[in-house]
Amino acid sequence: MCRNAHFPKEMLMIQRRDFRVAATAAIALLAGCASQGTTPGTERGSADTSPEFEESAILTEAEAFFGEGARGLADVLNKIFSERGRPNAYIAGEEGGGALAVGVRYGRGTLHMSNGIQREVYWTGPSLGFDVGANAAKAFVLIYDLPSVEALFQRYPGVDGSLYFVGGVGANYNRSGDIILAPVRFGVGWRQGVSIGYISISETATWIPF
Repeated sequence: MCRNAHFPKEMLMIQRRDFRVAATAAIALLAGCASQGTTPGTERGSADTSPEFEESAILTEAEAFFGEGARGLADVLNKIFSERGRPNAYIAGEEGGGALAVGVRYGRGTLHMSNGIQREVYWTGPSLGFDVGANAAKAFVLIYDLPSVEALFQRYPGVDGSLYFVGGVGANYNRSGDIILAPVRFGVGWRQGVSIGYISISETATWIPF
């Protein structure tokens, strides 16, 4: 019915201009929707596990922490690196305890994550030991696959057979789910039974070792 209709030239120019405006607005709207669609992926990325430390950086920190007297430290750390790769967090602290077949330990240190987060943490735990007496040690705990600070606060059973000992420096593994701890210890009266038992890490200090 409108096939033979005629429109003034001015009206056709207005219609074409309005079409261009509408098309431009539609393209802008689609671009905005597309950019909004990528936002969730960015947010998910920010919540992922923090990046890993370089092995050289961990070795430098551990050597400065333990001092020159920790013979065998490099060998112990290199063995852990070969088995587990690079950690994304570590704890530098001290612990003390005693043993009479069954031992206890209490520790305190600072958590360092590769994204810059630092946090004071505490740990306790029973263990089976092969000596009698007390011990005091520095502890440098490598942590693998830690997704957040809050995920650290739980109990980590020891991994049987993971004990490694070189020149006064000892290490073993504790694990809970995907999170693995590799405590490296050096000090007076270090107990070989440390690989049996568990470590319970908490936000506050406690005298209850279980």
